[in-house]
Amino acid sequence: MQKTGNPRKRELLRKEFWPDEDAWTGENEVGWFRAPRTLPLIQCLINSKELSSGANPTSVYLELLSRQIDGGVIEMASEGEHAYAAGYDGARGIRTWKAHMKLLEDLGFIKSKQIGIHRYKYVLLVHPTKVIYELRKAG
Repeated sequence: MQKTGNPRKRELLRKEFWPDEDAWTGENEVGWFRAPRTLPLIQCLINSKELSSGANPTSVYLELLSRQIDGGVIEMASEGEHAYAAGYDGARGIRTWKAHMKLLEDLGFIKSKQIGIHRYKYVLLVHPTKVIYELRKAG
């Protein structure tokens, strides 16, 4: 992983203030994903009452983002697996996950491709800047 800024200074600060803690550095780790630095702002927008009317699909969006390897395309596993990974459990959890997937698609944050009985077999993450521009343009 490429280090930015002054890694030596951060290392000294960590050793000074938290000498006995095991810090998350990402080195020698698997399971990282790329995310926009503006992700917290994007999540606030998605969760806003004006867009989501009280629903909160941000955990679904984050789960999708974390599964994207490259090209913005996710090949979906089972709905139950994705629902559980987004924090939803049981039959009602899958129903809520599906509703949140539909909301994200209606808002333009994702596009999906149904294959056979799999409603969400492939999902494309749309560039959030473009989505926000389109939402703003639509009022």
